[in-house]
Amino acid sequence: MPKTLTQMATEVLNTADGREKTALSKRYAEAWFAARAGDAPAIEIGTATPPDMPARPQAPELLSPRDVPKRKPGTEAGRIALLHAVAHIELNAVDLHWDIIARFGHVPMPIGFHDDWVKSAAEESKHFNLVCDCLEQLGSHYGALPAHAGMWRAAEDTAHDLMGRLAVVPMVLEARGLDVTPGMIDIFRKAGADQAVAALEVIYAEEVGHVAYGSKWFHFLCGRENADPKDVFHDLVRRYFHSTLKPPFNEEKRAEAGLPPDFYWPLTEDLPAAKTTDT
Repeated sequence: MPKTLTQMATEVLNTADGREKTALSKRYAEAWFAARAGDAPAIEIGTATPPDMPARPQAPELLSPRDVPKRKPGTEAGRIALLHAVAHIELNAVDLHWDIIARFGHVPMPIGFHDDWVKSAAEESKHFNLVCDCLEQLGSHYGALPAHAGMWRAAEDTAHDLMGRLAVVPMVLEARGLDVTPGMIDIFRKAGADQAVAALEVIYAEEVGHVAYGSKWFHFLCGRENADPKDVFHDLVRRYFHSTLKPPFNEEKRAEAGLPPDFYWPLTEDLPAAKTTDT
C-alpha cells in the first residue's frame, strides 16, 4: 500500500537527526506535489497517530527558556548563538507544519490546506539547512549550544484544537518572526556576514506566506462555523498563549500576511482579573 500524506508526516516527525529530517521532509514534499500535478500516483490524506513529541537529536541540550544563556550579538560568539537559536526555531517549524497535517488529518479540509502546509514544511526545511550551513562556515554546528525547551508547548496545548493551532503557531509565533527578523538581518549585515544575511532574507520573505496560510485557514474555519474571526482569535490566544504579545510589531508585513492591527494590539494588555460573585 502506498503511504498516505499523514503517514509521511508522521515519519518526518519520528526522524531525529536534523539534516535527515529535513531531507525526508523535502523528499515527501516533492512526492506530494508530483502527485498533485498528475506526474505520480495520487496520495491519500489518510489519518495517523503522530508522536506527542517529535524525535530529536541528542544535542542540543534543551533548557528552560530562563536558563538559556543570553546572546550578545556584537561578538562572533553571540552571532553564532543567534544563528543557533534560529536553526532551532526552523527545525521546530518543520515539525510543527508536518504535525498539523498528521494530527488533523481527520478534519475535513480542502486540498489546498494540505498543499500550503506541505509547502511550508519544505520551506522550513530549506531554512534550517541554510542556517546550519552558516553555522558550519563559522566553525560551529547545530547542537553545539543549548536551546529552548519550550517551543513544542504550543503544539501540545493545541493538539486537539485545529483553530487554536492556527491561531497560536502561524498567527502568533511565526508572526513574531516577521517582527524580529529585520533586526537580525541588520546585525549580520553590520558584521559583514553575507551568507547569514542571504539566509535570513530568504526566511523573512517566505515566513510572510506561512503567516498568511495560518490566517487564511483560520478565517476559513471561522466562516464554516459562522464565527467572528477577531473574537475567536482573541479567545484562543488568551487560552493557549501563555503571555501577552509584545510590540513593536511589523505592521506592514503582518498586514501583507492578513493580520490587521485589531487582531494583535488588544493582546498586548493583560486581561483584568475575572470578577467573582458569591453564590
